[in-house]
Amino acid sequence: MIPVWGTVRLVDIGHADVQAWVTKLTKTLAASTVRQIYLVLAGLAKYAVRDGRLSRNPCEGVQLPRVVKKHRGYLGHTQVRLLADGCEEYGDIVLFLAYTGLRWGEMAALKVGRLDMLRRRIEVAEAVSAPRGELVWSTPKSHSSRSVPFPEFLAAPLARRCEGKRRDELVFVGPDGGVLRSGNFRRRQFATAVKACQSADFDFPDMSPHDLRHTAASLAVSSGANVKAVQRMLGHASAAMTLDVYADLFDDDLDALAVALNQGATDSDVSKPWARDQSRSIR
Repeated sequence: MIPVWGTVRLVDIGHADVQAWVTKLTKTLAASTVRQIYLVLAGLAKYAVRDGRLSRNPCEGVQLPRVVKKHRGYLGHTQVRLLADGCEEYGDIVLFLAYTGLRWGEMAALKVGRLDMLRRRIEVAEAVSAPRGELVWSTPKSHSSRSVPFPEFLAAPLARRCEGKRRDELVFVGPDGGVLRSGNFRRRQFATAVKACQSADFDFPDMSPHDLRHTAASLAVSSGANVKAVQRMLGHASAAMTLDVYADLFDDDLDALAVALNQGATDSDVSKPWARDQSRSIR
């Protein structure tokens, strides 16, 4: 996606050329994608200036598209169940993603030996993707493994998935027995199930399989999990990142905090003398 201007050298490209290129990209690509592509060119130009190959950086001052945060549609427990039922024999995948927060690639790469059924833990150590149709195996996005808990009700469907398999075989597979691909699942199962759910529930949001990861975060927070626990479950680099991504989920905690503090003060009689003194001063 680096710009090609025929035989024109980078040294002959000006600010206006870069701005026109960015504007053109914005017409077909998401704002965040355009920004990432721009950063590659800007970085090259920066090093060219440092090495004396350019007298100035043509990327400086370029107007970039503003990234608008997408509204997330978090599912409640009942909605998750409705969606899982709509996906029929693949409904356990919906439940698994919604209650563990694994990324699709992490789920698709999960092997039987990575499941600890006794402790109800998942060792997330691999991920698989298919950027151009070819499978690419790698470490998780955070480049480090993590241990993720799963609720007890998932033990039975996971056991059925693992039945008769070796420890090095995949837990979740496609109809052909190979890696389960997100595009196929979304097109053949998930999209139809979402539409059916929306017909039955007007509050059911538009969503993709990846949005089940956001639902997992929402369900964890609503169940009382602290930000550090959510961070570890999702595999974020830091708790600060979790707070930044899911700041809207913790808004309600402020109200709950005030209620809890008031209850604690009331139970310990801390508030009573203060309330009495204030009522006297008002009179």
